[in-house]
Amino acid sequence: MRRRRVPVSTGICYTLGMLDAELLLNGYRRGIFPMAINPQGHIGWFSPDPRGIIPLDERFHVSHGLRRVLKRGLFEVVYDRGFEAVMEACAERKEGTWISPQIIRSYVNLHRLGHAHSVEAWLDGKLAGGLYGVHIGGAFFGESMFHRVTDASKVALVALVERLRARQFVLLDTQWITPHLAGFGAYEISRREYLWRLQKAVLLDCSL
Repeated sequence: MRRRRVPVSTGICYTLGMLDAELLLNGYRRGIFPMAINPQGHIGWFSPDPRGIIPLDERFHVSHGLRRVLKRGLFEVVYDRGFEAVMEACAERKEGTWISPQIIRSYVNLHRLGHAHSVEAWLDGKLAGGLYGVHIGGAFFGESMFHRVTDASKVALVALVERLRARQFVLLDTQWITPHLAGFGAYEISRREYLWRLQKAVLLDCSL
């Protein structure tokens, strides 16, 4: 999921509306994704090398503390109840966000078309944390996550991994690695290996 790190740029465009859905999906199929690079509406397309992924096998790590949180069942985890609210919360997370109004409109449109999804953790009827991303075939491309309550986004991530495993997904893309994601077992692979895995993943017929 998106973090601050010098990326590899593949081009820049300008838009005041929203990115076409098929343009976005074709970008993801090729291993590139957009980010707003300034408030004026300039969008950069990026393809990191190395690329971060979260394993969907036994290498995915859940700490003992988080396991205790999961057993308590404090959070209600749902999918796609408040997709736009999740995006807006991710955009508010820090200054200089790459999630511009254009990006939000573009991904809300993808969500309406069934290609983008949110995983949400709710507590006492309020959105406590979550994440969102794009789904193509057997690949899920994690975009960003946020929390307002401690551990809420972690609970959402664990729920996502469990669902991807159950539905035979083979790729969970995080784009870059942070210490937070590394704690779950996330690791880096070369762009070449990523594109090889991606090519196979997008051909699968998996539903979220």
